Amino acid sequence: MIFNDGESVKRFVLIVEDELINREILGAMLEDNYHILYAVNGVEALETLKENGSMVSVVLLDLMMPEMNGFEVIEAMKQDGQLRHIPIIVLTSEEDAEVKTLNLGASDFIKKPYNYPDVIKARIARTIEFSEDRYFIESNERDQLTGLYNKTFFYKYAEMIDKYHPDLRTDAVILNVEHFHLVNEIYGRSFGDRVLVTIADSIREFISGSEGLAGRSEADSFFIYISHNASYDGLTELIRTRLADLSRTLHIRIRIGVYPKVEHELPMEERFSDARFACNTLRGNYLRSIAYYDMSLREHSIFEEHMISDIHEGLEKEQFIVVYQPKYDVSGSDPLLCGIEAYVRWNHPTYGMIRPKSFLSVFEQNGLIHLLDHYVIGKAIRQLAAWHKEINLSVPMSVNISRINLYDSDFADFLRGNLSECGLTSADLILEITESAYSSDTRQLIDAVERLRRIGFKIEMDDFGSGYSSLTSLTSMPIDVLGLDAGFVTSIHEDDKIHRLVNLIKDIADYMGVPVNAEGVELATQYDLLKEIGCRYMQGYYFTKPLPADEFRIYLEDMC
Repeated sequence: MIFNDGESVKRFVLIVEDELINREILGAMLEDNYHILYAVNGVEALETLKENGSMVSVVLLDLMMPEMNGFEVIEAMKQDGQLRHIPIIVLTSEEDAEVKTLNLGASDFIKKPYNYPDVIKARIARTIEFSEDRYFIESNERDQLTGLYNKTFFYKYAEMIDKYHPDLRTDAVILNVEHFHLVNEIYGRSFGDRVLVTIADSIREFISGSEGLAGRSEADSFFIYISHNASYDGLTELIRTRLADLSRTLHIRIRIGVYPKVEHELPMEERFSDARFACNTLRGNYLRSIAYYDMSLREHSIFEEHMISDIHEGLEKEQFIVVYQPKYDVSGSDPLLCGIEAYVRWNHPTYGMIRPKSFLSVFEQNGLIHLLDHYVIGKAIRQLAAWHKEINLSVPMSVNISRINLYDSDFADFLRGNLSECGLTSADLILEITESAYSSDTRQLIDAVERLRRIGFKIEMDDFGSGYSSLTSLTSMPIDVLGLDAGFVTSIHEDDKIHRLVNLIKDIADYMGVPVNAEGVELATQYDLLKEIGCRYMQGYYFTKPLPADEFRIYLEDMC
């Protein structure tokens, strides 16, 4: 064989033959071109391969031998991960054995007696060349860690399934390991690799016996293209069991997105994009681990694309409407207006009035949220300044701040510039930050929040109870108000467990030395229970729904 530098390198050949004369004939025939290793039976052959398998380029294997015959050697090699790739040329004089050995996995055969040395040498050289070419191809088409196909080859082979089985109903499946980077950070990369290999092996076991294949893309994502399954609960259970065997203390959450019975006219990448979309809907949902892509998700995907493409026109034409809701201090005998919160709605030309939950998360995911933040904050500050002048209003305005703006080094200057232009100060603005923002990059976020507090801004942790902050990290958060998530308020009068949890949250706030603001108060019973617990601030439909600026001014004037 010739390497690219032009030098010929001798390969190693293992001759497995129990008859001495045949071993010597083959050895003499090949010794000028190859390094020769010998074994007299199947047992000795496997022992030699265990010691020298990484060097052996081909095995010349007799079938009829004592202790372990050639058929058994082939089966043993094909079941061994280290030996299965070594090509086998069968030495036989029996025509019936040729078909059987080829079906078992032999690459070629040489007939006895060995009367044609040039033919034998040519067959050996060709087999080695084909094997090495295949090895290099497989090295490029497969992920080195898990042995699964890489993304490019996975798509190519998936398309071949469609080509040769056009009537087969198939599923496109995406499997993602949530927060996998934490596994590497906490347990080390070596352990993280074992986790990925365990998942890959579980996927192989799941698809075995089916028309299907698997691939890996990126660190923590896996692809599966497989004949339609009614359920993938078996896959999640298999992975969970294998990971439990790996570590009893490790908790890893697997998310699976499925595009079932895919439309074959769609490009392969689009099918898996849809499966990934389904998978991403499970973020933060710890009650489900499998999501299926259907028409409703497709319509939602189209809707989100419209949101992204239309935001610039929406801002330019002021389709985004800022509405306002009062905050009350209820610590006295009667509620006292103590603040106003600004919310945003989108009066979309196609979809009509859209609530923020329909578009805020979309903008947060693609980074457009900072544009909307700036728009809402600017509107809110100018409106507050107008009410200060027109009706002598003297309470602060609360605005929601996205994480991306907190990390913007120019954001504080943006806030102070807008306030100064309107004759206001940092004391007139309360910045609300959702609890989920504290769940990652905690040190960096704390530093950003502390900088804002040093220049006079008060900070409210919004929607507490909906995110992932631990009690330990919570005590180090620089906040001035703890905002209770509306989900607790909704059920507090019906669920004793929720009532006790709110009491616990109030105790935490007391320990931190900050008041609690309860959002989403709608009923008198909720108001009474929260007041009894000691929540100082409240807001919600119990007082009034969020109102446009002109209606909110009338509301304020009626109060006075």
